[in-house]
Amino acid sequence: MTIATPDIRFDGRERLIRAVDAAVAHGDEHVVTAALRSVLCEMIRDPHIALPACVHEPISDHYARREIYRSPTHGYSIVAMTWGPGQGTPIHDHCGLWCVEGVWNGELEITQFELLERDHERFRFRAAGGMQAGPGSAGSLIPPHEYHTIGNPSPDRIAVSVHIYQAPMDHCAKFVHDDGEWYLRRDSVLSQDRAA
Repeated sequence: MTIATPDIRFDGRERLIRAVDAAVAHGDEHVVTAALRSVLCEMIRDPHIALPACVHEPISDHYARREIYRSPTHGYSIVAMTWGPGQGTPIHDHCGLWCVEGVWNGELEITQFELLERDHERFRFRAAGGMQAGPGSAGSLIPPHEYHTIGNPSPDRIAVSVHIYQAPMDHCAKFVHDDGEWYLRRDSVLSQDRAA
């Protein structure tokens, strides 16, 4: 279910939006994502910014996706994700959108995948590096290097991440394991959880 984005208010909201607007105004996706990585790291450490309380509340059966801002001027979307213990994604893409992701609380495990080949229905991936990311760290994805997984490795703590997408990301391709390094593509609609 897609939920219309309400006008979410939180401490430091305008400071965050001004910083993201300035970074996005650079135009070139490589310059924009580099600037956004720096901005996001700085904003995560800024004691004047406090995300809405709802983003610290996990949902038991899936990681939560809550859009907290959508730019009417630049078109980007800011989504806070809440990862309960052990929650994560399958291999997925970003449907051609660049993205900058930062860890706000907790730790996340991110694994990049390289697309080696594909046939008419299957995709062959190989892990191409991974990292354990803690609070204040940020990374970016620029297509075609967008295939990855994200997961919360903790058995008892939640994690919160903030994702800045080039545009609202309401769908993506998820890849289901078939055999060996081969996966089947499944188109997926991404729902938004209520942010209040």
